[in-house]
Amino acid sequence: MTTAERLRAVMDELAGMASEANRAGMARYGIKTDDAFGVPVPELRRIAKGHRRDHELALALWQTGSHEARLLAGMVDDPAQVTEEQMESWAGDFDSWDVCDQVTSNLFDKTPFAYDKVAEWSGREDEWVKRAAFATAAALAVQDKKAADERFVPILALVRREAGDDRNFVKKAVNWALRNIGKRNAALHAAAIETATAILAEADARAAADRRDPAARSGRWIARDALRELRSEKVLRRL
Repeated sequence: MTTAERLRAVMDELAGMASEANRAGMARYGIKTDDAFGVPVPELRRIAKGHRRDHELALALWQTGSHEARLLAGMVDDPAQVTEEQMESWAGDFDSWDVCDQVTSNLFDKTPFAYDKVAEWSGREDEWVKRAAFATAAALAVQDKKAADERFVPILALVRREAGDDRNFVKKAVNWALRNIGKRNAALHAAAIETATAILAEADARAAADRRDPAARSGRWIARDALRELRSEKVLRRL
């Protein structure tokens, strides 16, 4: 089958599973549904199994602009064929947290450019691109089993630097990366605790000067939430 034929077959299958009830449920979770069919992620994973490492299909799916097609694109693409230009283009298209998180954890974190993009994107102003930086970092902390601790220490510095970004989708991803790195092993747990403690101290200092400072509010939430989990019996017992 040609790429066009494979694309048509997948899009027809998605259209056949369209559900207004599911679309409404997605919207309640803050997922953008303008171009969504309402197909659950487990069904997308089932479809993806028949199209693994199909780079051309992934590119074609992404170009449709369909919500589920873009989720599928991240599931079926071949990380070895992904270019930096593609990553930049797709990250620039992110407009929903689930597409961002699925693509970063299913595809971007497995490319050779993952760590570089975390560093680059963490300093970008665009809310979704910055979220992609820390969502990729969170995925790497769990899925890159062979990475040395030295890979994650600079990311903790980025977490500390960006902890004052009060935008909802950014601060949640910053917190996510901090927690995942801290749960990786004992050494990174100690480093993450130190980072969270420093963020909290800086946020408290900001709050002392201005109680309504959004950076203080964000830093406090990120640090306190991370410390709560990292100091929990469950995490300490596992480490």
